[in-house]
Amino acid sequence: MSGPAIGVVGAGAWGTALAQMLASDGRDILLWALEDGLADAINTTHINGLYLPSATLAPAIRATGDLAAMRECEALLLVTPAQHMGRVLDRMDAFPRDLVLCAKGIEASTRRLMHQVARDAAPDADIAVLSGPTFAHEVAEGLPAAVTLACGGGEAQWDRLSHAIARPAFRPYYSDDVTGAEIGGAVKNVLAIACGVVDGLGLGQNARNALITRGFAEMQRFGVALGAEAETLNGLCGLGDLVLTCSSTASRNFSLGRALGEGQSAADALADRRTVAEGAHTAPVLRDMAADRGVAMPIVDAVNHLLDGRPAPQVVEDLLARPLKSEGAGL
Repeated sequence: MSGPAIGVVGAGAWGTALAQMLASDGRDILLWALEDGLADAINTTHINGLYLPSATLAPAIRATGDLAAMRECEALLLVTPAQHMGRVLDRMDAFPRDLVLCAKGIEASTRRLMHQVARDAAPDADIAVLSGPTFAHEVAEGLPAAVTLACGGGEAQWDRLSHAIARPAFRPYYSDDVTGAEIGGAVKNVLAIACGVVDGLGLGQNARNALITRGFAEMQRFGVALGAEAETLNGLCGLGDLVLTCSSTASRNFSLGRALGEGQSAADALADRRTVAEGAHTAPVLRDMAADRGVAMPIVDAVNHLLDGRPAPQVVEDLLARPLKSEGAGL
């Protein structure tokens, strides 16, 4: 097939960083941008001034505003925000064999995981999920990172994609647990909001690390209830991503939580953002999905109370007042 081997759909910070990483060895990469004029600006200046202004982009990256042009590619990395993934896929009239999902979230209107959204739009494609502890600016700078590449097409798909995606500083690890890889990325966004609240309230490192640990227990309970493997959630796309996102102000979800902890309303905190804090969209659907399955997720419930407008000190007080129990109890 002629044209670039890999295309990246979505020119936000993460999509741009992935394109930069993939182009680091000189291979041609096609990057689709939704925003008017952004593709031309990237091609002219080799900078994505909207979303990743710190990176000078490789000359092998060519941006386009024409979604139909992506049919030239042998594989596509889909990096649009989770709530827009379905609409973007519905606009495409052809798909390559391999679709790699890089958005982290659950479609709020349908409760579909991203691989279910992609499967409905492209039933003949092999679906993979790329997820793990990664900040866009570090990947764009070429700093080392490791991720999970969960391949719904099994080892044959892994053989195709691992060689296409791996770079000296970007190391994928194989999994066949697409559901687990997606749940880790979706749940950690919500838990990162909670950890940001702890930071905003000045509650200290002890509280934040307790929250990470108990939040991880919630992630595992929910994941196993949906058919994920606990081993997957113990890895890069679960625990690894959770620790990174809950420990750094570079996380959009963490910074949203910190704003809530400092007393800002959810409406104001969300309105003052160009980039998407997916955890705010995922929190209510995660709460409802967990309730339907009888899975206790008190930290997720607490985040929903915050987003609904309950004052952060009251939410923390209620969480600390829960009955004492065994650490291994699923409640």
